[in-house]
Amino acid sequence: MNRFRSRLLFALITLVITVLVGLGLLLGQIFNSYYINSYKDIMQRETKLMKTLLFERGLTAEESSDLVFELSSSFKTHITVLNAEDQIIYDEGEISKKHNHDHMVEDVLPIMKNKSDGYFFIDQKEQLAYYGLPISEGDSYKGIVLVNSSIEQVKKVNQQTWMVLIVSLSLAFIIMVFIGIRITSRYTRPIESATKVAMELAKGNYKARTYEEHIDESGMLSQSINILARNLQDMTRAQEMQQDRLQTLIENMGSGLILIDGRGYINLVNRAYKELFEVDSAEFLYQLYYDAFTHKEIIELVEEIFMTEVKVRKQLHLPLKIERRHFEVYGAPIIGTNDEWKGIVLVFHDITELKKLEQMRKDFVANVSHELKTPITSIKGFSETLLDGALNDKQTAEYFLSIILKESDRLQSLIQDLLDLSKIEQQGFQLSIQPCDVKELLEDIGIILQGKSIEKEVGLSLAIPDGLLLIEGDLYRLKQIFINLINNALTYTPKGGSVQVTVEKHEQYLLIVVSDTGIGIKTEEIPRIFERFYRVDRARSRNSGGTGLGLAIVKHLVEAHKGQISVSSKLGEGTSFTVKLNKKYQDGQIT
Repeated sequence: MNRFRSRLLFALITLVITVLVGLGLLLGQIFNSYYINSYKDIMQRETKLMKTLLFERGLTAEESSDLVFELSSSFKTHITVLNAEDQIIYDEGEISKKHNHDHMVEDVLPIMKNKSDGYFFIDQKEQLAYYGLPISEGDSYKGIVLVNSSIEQVKKVNQQTWMVLIVSLSLAFIIMVFIGIRITSRYTRPIESATKVAMELAKGNYKARTYEEHIDESGMLSQSINILARNLQDMTRAQEMQQDRLQTLIENMGSGLILIDGRGYINLVNRAYKELFEVDSAEFLYQLYYDAFTHKEIIELVEEIFMTEVKVRKQLHLPLKIERRHFEVYGAPIIGTNDEWKGIVLVFHDITELKKLEQMRKDFVANVSHELKTPITSIKGFSETLLDGALNDKQTAEYFLSIILKESDRLQSLIQDLLDLSKIEQQGFQLSIQPCDVKELLEDIGIILQGKSIEKEVGLSLAIPDGLLLIEGDLYRLKQIFINLINNALTYTPKGGSVQVTVEKHEQYLLIVVSDTGIGIKTEEIPRIFERFYRVDRARSRNSGGTGLGLAIVKHLVEAHKGQISVSSKLGEGTSFTVKLNKKYQDGQIT
């Protein structure tokens, strides 16, 4: 913008210089002409006076000579009077020694003799001014009166005039340049500021502002620029906010999202997709979809949308490393204004857990149906046998009735466990919290299960520290937890094995470990042992009268006490269940 101001100042200074130089030349010429004309008038009056005094007063030659001398001395001029033969009659004056008679006769006199009136002539070479007035009687030429004078005074005055003009015009130039600079600065500064702000706006800096100093056109320009900047800043802020919201939504949505442009190149991949499929965005972005996708099913879905231009929803079962996951893929074409094809958006919903839950629900229904069907079938079969005549055989009838009772107990136990599990899983399930002595609780359980231990010839031992082992919990539910764990250990431990219950006392919590030397659990089955109706050895569990819900109930009750349960096992060597219970029950906090 300084270049604009410089060009404007240069143009202004050039114009001022041109005007002032032209004005100076004009004034100088006018003053020079004025001085020359004034000098001419003076010499004309002197010459006419000389002619009158010499030829019209009738003076003698001596008187005329004295008069010429006196006049030349008074007028400070050189006076020469010539007759008709160009002979000098009188020749007096201060500059007589400078006078060149031959030059006057040869060059000046011929010019003046032909003039009827006086004639003024300046000899620039000799720096002399001549004025000649011919003397005539009628039409006859009698002579001429020549007055010459130095023009040094005129030249000096002319030089002084030029000096005054130069000084005056220089001062005028300085003043005009100063005023011009002030004016250009006043009007170019807002333009420069507006230009800088416009350049900043073009770079994307919408916080730039210019000063609004005046109420003229430049002020209106600055005000308009500021309004434009504020509007752009507001629009940009709103757009950035919208962009941030959209970016946050896309990056934090639980489903994978991919945007493919109209040419088939992948333009956007969100974090969920990258985490699900473990892809690197640097290698995935801006690639053609059939080069980027490794699953044929996805490529076929994209091609279907490209060809049909309609929304597509499909469930895909895709292999990812060592597992296969279920996805519900929703694809839709992106159609812009005027039906312009923009591309495709794909959304991947991971429904693997839903599928697992659905399968668990199916398994649960099947298991419940199976578990209920077995005792009901037995009860119905033996009842029909009794009705068919076996009732008359007392021994057989008692045997059948004992089986019916056993299956009824099993059915009641199954229904009771289902009711307990349902109650525990309800949102408003409450524990009856009270101080409980874990040592006393485990000793009671040992007495209860001592009979089963002896019956199975499995050793049951308790390793409990001396003293009180108090915790805050629900006594009935805690007893239910450890009865299930110890009973399972006895069930799955073969004859001659052992079950040990160990208690470790810590400052804030207790660790109760129930370990056995039983059949053990396969590593891949450990995550599923807390599922409903899941059995490690189905035949052994069903024969023992188990319902398959014990460990599910245990897990829920431990978590209700804000505790933790973990399992470690080796197939053929045994299993250990570790329960961590806090001494202080803290409602709403899981440790």
